[in-house]
Amino acid sequence: MGLLRTLLTLPIALPLNGIGWVAGQVAQAVDQQWYDPRRVEAALLALERRLEAGEITEAEFEAAEAEQLAELAAIRAARG
Repeated sequence: MGLLRTLLTLPIALPLNGIGWVAGQVAQAVDQQWYDPRRVEAALLALERRLEAGEITEAEFEAAEAEQLAELAAIRAARG
């Protein structure tokens, strides 16, 4: 009965398993990009450039920098 059930449900089970696999691959790629410290480091450099160009004030820079540094610390903690 197990083999018959498998054969009969194959047209439904196979696409569902494929969708699950694709969703897992997408989630893994998103996690890799989201938890990439280079993303935060680039944001910190951009903040510094904006400060030097006079686009933001020192107070705005410090607030944004604190957020970015907290995010970087969280990423490093999550990575171990």
